[in-house]
Amino acid sequence: MTTLWTPGEGGSDDKRHAPATLRNRDAIAAVLADWLPRSGTILEIASGSGEHLVHFAATFPHLDWQPSDPDPAALTSIAAWSAEADLANSAPPLALDASAPDWPLAAADAVLCINMVHISPWEATLGLFAGAARLAAAGAPLILYGPYMEADVPTAESNIAFDASLRARNPAWGLRDTAAVEAAAADAGWAFAERRAMPANNLMLLFRRT
Repeated sequence: MTTLWTPGEGGSDDKRHAPATLRNRDAIAAVLADWLPRSGTILEIASGSGEHLVHFAATFPHLDWQPSDPDPAALTSIAAWSAEADLANSAPPLALDASAPDWPLAAADAVLCINMVHISPWEATLGLFAGAARLAAAGAPLILYGPYMEADVPTAESNIAFDASLRARNPAWGLRDTAAVEAAAADAGWAFAERRAMPANNLMLLFRRT
């Protein structure tokens, strides 16, 4: 059985469904085709339901995909989607909290994080950059996707409303300013490399390990 799911929601059903994944996965994959390395292990932070994982693993069969999430319900869902897809290049999910000082992985050739930065405390973003820096070699990419605020770009009304709803749910959540994200990345040893505007007022941000 598959049920609708958003981060932080539990449940006993194995497979969870995040509707946005069906809408954004192809657009994200098109950018990943430009930014991901030609070989190696891609660590996905906050894999959520696991739907992105199986789509990207099928789209990029030459890469090894390592999903992760701190939420037990998400880990169960990732495993269920992976088992159904039966993809040889998809590893079992890791229990990984981005804000933790130690991660259960020694190295990665790229790090991908979709829709976590705004649905987590700021400490998770700081931990993401610090933890990814411990795993990545010079030049390796760290890729973020999601909605952001930008100083010189008018914020869409839908994003303003979304930000308000997130902060009402948890005051530690909310859309982050790209300048703050870039500064945090630089402090952890990541250089901002590229910005891509995406459908539905989202962005993809590329950083490279210095």
